[in-house]
Amino acid sequence: MSNEMRFRDRADVGRELAEQLMGFAGRDDLVVLALPRGGVPVGYEVARALRAPLDVFLVRKLGVPGYEELAMGAIASGGVTVINEAVIRTLEIPPETVEDVEVRERAELERRERAYRGGREPLAVGGKTAILVDDGLATGSTMRAAIAALKRLRPAQVVVAVPTSAVSTCEEIRGIVDACVCCQTPEPFRAVGLWYDDFGQVSDEEVCDLLARNEVSPAVARR
Repeated sequence: MSNEMRFRDRADVGRELAEQLMGFAGRDDLVVLALPRGGVPVGYEVARALRAPLDVFLVRKLGVPGYEELAMGAIASGGVTVINEAVIRTLEIPPETVEDVEVRERAELERRERAYRGGREPLAVGGKTAILVDDGLATGSTMRAAIAALKRLRPAQVVVAVPTSAVSTCEEIRGIVDACVCCQTPEPFRAVGLWYDDFGQVSDEEVCDLLARNEVSPAVARR
């Protein structure tokens, strides 16, 4: 594995990613939405460089019982629910099963929103350019769910920005958003964490701290 293709940590790569997004800097219709937890340190550096407000965009897949990696839908920040009717129809999943899974996942999503925001309302994204940030894409399943959910909130543009991604995933995501920035698409890819020297787990406390620091930064005008 080439040392030149490795990133030091999420903060370091966030600054590198921001350089490729400078065309958005200073816009008054811009919001940066980070997928927690790993995307938040990356998103913080992007938001700071672009002088944009930062928020988390929480997504919970609605996994098929017994095959949880297969999504029959997703829920996200802002009360959004996206249902994959094709999966439900093909597998003949009863409505009560979908409802049970959604209730359970909604409770976890709301718990995390309370923990991360401390009562603050989510940033409004309607009519704005929303940059979705994560620390990397392997299969891209969570990002696809986030994109589908975010589009329900009617942003003017959806931009996906990640430091590293599998080639096929980056190409697929590029086809369903207005713009997609992937700093690198190494092959073979294998896993996101392989491309970082420090890929330690991000704590809930760190997420809260970064959100608070962005909110009070004099370089950021809250919309």
